Amino acid sequence: MPDSIYDVIHRRRDVRGEFTGEPLADDVLERLLAAAHAAPSVGLSQPWDFVVIRDRGIRGEFHRHVHEEREVFAATLTGEAADRFARIKIDGVLESTLSIVVTYDAERGGPAVLGRHAIADAGLYSACLAVQNLWLAATAEELGVGWVSFYREEFLGKLLGIPDGIRPIAWLCVGPVSRLSDVPDLERHGWRRRRPLAQAVHQDRW
Repeated sequence: MPDSIYDVIHRRRDVRGEFTGEPLADDVLERLLAAAHAAPSVGLSQPWDFVVIRDRGIRGEFHRHVHEEREVFAATLTGEAADRFARIKIDGVLESTLSIVVTYDAERGGPAVLGRHAIADAGLYSACLAVQNLWLAATAEELGVGWVSFYREEFLGKLLGIPDGIRPIAWLCVGPVSRLSDVPDLERHGWRRRRPLAQAVHQDRW
């Protein structure tokens, strides 16, 4: 196990091509979900749910949709950007052991969610913290996670039978990996470079 939470944070990667497809023990999956469920939430609303997807048919249908959306995005690119994007793998939907979809229910804990009256998105932020908890727990377990964002929420809601009013906010590919890369994929492919911390820190005012 890593020595500290800082090590886990800096080793975490968005995994695409390193999944092995090996089985994931039920007790490990339970630990990941428990870590996600332990995330802080505005008004203790816990506005998330977790849909665990093992079915190859569902994953195959989602994978086809993802690659249709990839083509939509690719059509907006030209020149070097198009060439770089063509080399980037965008998902591990079929290669990973399973997937977990995290949803957000804006009505959970309502009608008066303590702490959300002035910032409507505070509940959505809470669900994202559950995603981060799961991701860090997986990294500590030497597992990989890949967040797939090439999809339309309406499509995914229908595919999984998600009730109206509940948003699917993250499709996460999860499973054992051959390794975690030292350098993030998008940086390695020259898509973007990370900003130094000094450029992101402001003192007292912007």
